Amino acid sequence: MNPAAGDGGSRVRVTLPHHLQTLARCEPELTLRVPGPVTRDAILDALESHYPMLRGTVRDHVTRERRPKVRFFACSRDISHDPPDQPLPDPIARGTEPFMIVGAISGG
Repeated sequence: MNPAAGDGGSRVRVTLPHHLQTLARCEPELTLRVPGPVTRDAILDALESHYPMLRGTVRDHVTRERRPKVRFFACSRDISHDPPDQPLPDPIARGTEPFMIVGAISGG
């Protein structure tokens, strides 16, 4: 567990791509306390709260929209286009499965 995990709320596992791990100076997988319903936005709020250097890297500062080359996965399913306030599957909320933030691979 890391310092971002506190008492109360759900303990959610989050995996980050290597470039965000480097920026945040953290391990590949974090455990964050998420108060209230576990949604994509709630996880990102907790992540940005505990790692402010990540603000603006995963979602836009103003619109809070997902950055174009960032994808989100929950229980092996791409949820990048799902509503950001939609509750995530129970395994994510219980911390038995990680919420994955993935940098899209592009090129040609």
